[in-house]
Amino acid sequence: MSDHDAAPEYSALDTANSRALQIRALYEQIEQQVLGRTWTLPELAVGFTHDAAYVGRLVLAAEGTWDIEGDKGAELEHKLAECLWWSFVLAERLGIDAPRAFEDTMDRIEGGLRETLRRINP
Repeated sequence: MSDHDAAPEYSALDTANSRALQIRALYEQIEQQVLGRTWTLPELAVGFTHDAAYVGRLVLAAEGTWDIEGDKGAELEHKLAECLWWSFVLAERLGIDAPRAFEDTMDRIEGGLRETLRRINP
């Protein structure tokens, strides 16, 4: 664990994950009625990559190098939130506990960075 206090048993990431899956369940109801099935894992992955790629364009728009209609900041906020949503949805479909994976990954990265800092700043 990091130098910070241990993560609470139920974190904000758990809350976000639960909310994301509730929203996904609503999409699945619509997909079932319209398509007769729910999206496959590859379809979900394409949806995620589409939104993630659009974040790149929105960053360019925020920096003034790509012109878009509307509120650039609001659109960027929206797409970043959707990318978080997609991450939770994909993790669930792949059997990954996203909140735990995030905490574990951040702990590993933090440990590696702190070790690097100790090495380069004796």
